[in-house]
Amino acid sequence: MFNRSKTEAPTAGSAADEAARAQAEVIASGKGRATPSRKEREAANRRPLVPADRKVARTADRERLRIERERQQAGLAAGDERYLPARDKGPQKKFARDFVDARWSVGEFLVPIVVVLLLVTFLPFPSDIKNTISSYVLIVVWGFFLLTVIDCLVMGAMLARRLRDKFGSAERGVRWYASMRAIQLRPLRMPKPQVKRGQSPA
Repeated sequence: MFNRSKTEAPTAGSAADEAARAQAEVIASGKGRATPSRKEREAANRRPLVPADRKVARTADRERLRIERERQQAGLAAGDERYLPARDKGPQKKFARDFVDARWSVGEFLVPIVVVLLLVTFLPFPSDIKNTISSYVLIVVWGFFLLTVIDCLVMGAMLARRLRDKFGSAERGVRWYASMRAIQLRPLRMPKPQVKRGQSPA
């Protein structure tokens, strides 16, 4: 019995010494603490889903959305394909826009002339003169509308020929797309015109 306990005591003492030496080595190596577990690392990296200051977060989010909208609007105005809607995308649509913007179109004056003529009919003329003016206004409006249709048909034929020469064929709907752009006032067209009057589209 006494011999057994004498042999076990040094074993326990040596185990304690080994643990002390291991701890001393850890401290000497500069680590000074145990390696964190995976659970502890994930907890340290975890961020709250809801920010502490919601008002500041909403303000920052609105500012980010505003900047993004301005970027999209600028890209649309410049004709950047990344920001164009589907109806404006494609090389033939771009060529059609440049083709329309490079020429004078009868249709771009249709809306201003119609508005002016309609305002004239509201002027305080005597009834007989007003009836005569209204009749002439109606004739002029229909005449201008007919000229717009003819101009769009001629322009569409010219555009289709240019598209076939450049691309081999004309996409369906491109002539209608060009006609709708031709009846818009030049400053209101979107995307904005990228060519000057008389400039040949590339």
